[in-house]
Amino acid sequence: MQEILTQEIKLSNPNFSLFIRREDLIHPFISGNKFRKLKYNLVQAKAENHHTLLTFGGAFSNHIAASAFAGKENGLKTIGIIRGDELESKIQDNPTLKFAQECGMKFKFVTREDYRHKTESPFIENLKNEFGDFYYVPEGGTNEFAVQGCEEILFKEDAEYDFICCAVGTGGTVSGLINSSLPHQKVLGFPALKGDFLKEEIRKFVHKENWELITDYHFGGYGKVNPELIAFVNQFYVEDQVPLDPIYTGKMVFGVIDLIDKNYFPENSKILLIHTGGIQGNAGMNLKLKIKKLPIINFQ
Repeated sequence: MQEILTQEIKLSNPNFSLFIRREDLIHPFISGNKFRKLKYNLVQAKAENHHTLLTFGGAFSNHIAASAFAGKENGLKTIGIIRGDELESKIQDNPTLKFAQECGMKFKFVTREDYRHKTESPFIENLKNEFGDFYYVPEGGTNEFAVQGCEEILFKEDAEYDFICCAVGTGGTVSGLINSSLPHQKVLGFPALKGDFLKEEIRKFVHKENWELITDYHFGGYGKVNPELIAFVNQFYVEDQVPLDPIYTGKMVFGVIDLIDKNYFPENSKILLIHTGGIQGNAGMNLKLKIKKLPIINFQ
């Protein structure tokens, strides 16, 4: 694990201080919250004497890429259950799946309809019958061990911040941040998905009330982007030399800066953004953007 860098972000408004925790630099291939989420799951898998890790994800899943490399690094076989059976013939054209396969991950491609049953016992039992014994990690990696790892994102020195902000996918990262936050701090989660259902997922892991989900910056839903968001991500890289992904962290940073402009935060607030990684997905997103003849993400 590399040294954690916290970087100040330039603002035109002098009444606020904005910093970003560069969790994307934590590891070259298991970056950001994926490193945190997998840390104690790997410990548990070894403690239970498992030799295979099985998990779930979509075409450009950060979790799939990270799990594949983590398995390779820890001497575990890995199996990825991939949403979309049409992807089986397109592995070599997909940067994420190609990388995972090169790390030794075996795939099972399922239809989107079947994928909806991924958390149900009969679906899991069928996988056990097919693959034998494995350590189960849910989609996105969120479980009690993931939350435990994400509780380590904040340090005692972070007491100086008034607000902690992060993107939200499955809720594990923001749950860890809430658990390790202090009473005077407020944790803001920016869901990458439409809807308010994540509140109940988060409440499974937290018992504090110093948090809020800001649901206005999903840009149409999971995986949806537009030219305004891509332009913002590219300009942020030019000005601050911080690469963002447009699925998670890019939307969160856009939202925080927009809320600063709209006076959501009290004056003199000190705000910490958590960069949860995911830059590997930009290569796949750029392929989609080129097909649509839209501007691409500059992240290297």
